Amino acid sequence: MTAARLTLPSPAKLNLMLHILGRRPDGYHELQTIFQFLDYGDEITFAVRDDGVIHLHTEFEGVPHDSNLIVKAAKKLQEQSGCSLGIDIWIEKILPMGGGIGGGSSNAATTLLGLNYLWQLGWDADRLAALGLTLGADVPVFVRGHAAFAEGVGEKLTPVEPEEPWYLVLVPQVSVSTAEIFSDPLLTRNSPPIKVRPVPKGNSRNDCLPVVARRYPDVRNALNLLGKFTEAKLTGTGSCVFGGFPSKAEADKVSALLTETLTGFVAKGSNVSMLHRKLQSLL
Repeated sequence: MTAARLTLPSPAKLNLMLHILGRRPDGYHELQTIFQFLDYGDEITFAVRDDGVIHLHTEFEGVPHDSNLIVKAAKKLQEQSGCSLGIDIWIEKILPMGGGIGGGSSNAATTLLGLNYLWQLGWDADRLAALGLTLGADVPVFVRGHAAFAEGVGEKLTPVEPEEPWYLVLVPQVSVSTAEIFSDPLLTRNSPPIKVRPVPKGNSRNDCLPVVARRYPDVRNALNLLGKFTEAKLTGTGSCVFGGFPSKAEADKVSALLTETLTGFVAKGSNVSMLHRKLQSLL
């Protein structure tokens, strides 16, 4: 029998590039992106119950209990597996909402993997990723746990091995609406698809950056400030701005200069998520 209680990390991700190729008939956008994980994230604790009840003890302002992706993930897995067990869940939340670093999607994936282990379901990654896709386009990459070149709406994943620098991530205190950015008439929607593997250097732009920077002065300011020290990029459609550095010392030095006026953190890029490293250590 596995332990009845488990604490797992729920890591952040970065989009190292994001190209939008077009809009599909269903309203979603075809895109190409590279996901990489950070050794930085939330922490979720699970405790098994035998009465079938799913209870998230941590409250989120403005998010009803049953609307939280953590609860949705747990309920879907319980329904589809026919499991009679329940779960108590607590989360130590440090990833910002609307930041573009995958907080909600990561939480959902950590929940699926954690409950698969605790409930002893024996589901493989393909099955968990397929369930994860019904919760959000970014959930499968967190379920699989490896840096990836993603296509489609972000669900067609090819493992890649980008460099793993130290990153400084700046967190402007605004929440960017993904729907708002994708519906902006000025958004680039006709980037030519990249057919070469690995992705050629110089393809690191984010097509959402001009729209986000125009709409959100705080994000524009963060890009300008970080851009004085390294190439400053936007991750996903969120507010977070990041830049890579060859060492922690260099990232810390720039962080000390910028985080007097901006919230931010320094974290190591990782091609294998810290969630999967933790799960491997349990086997």
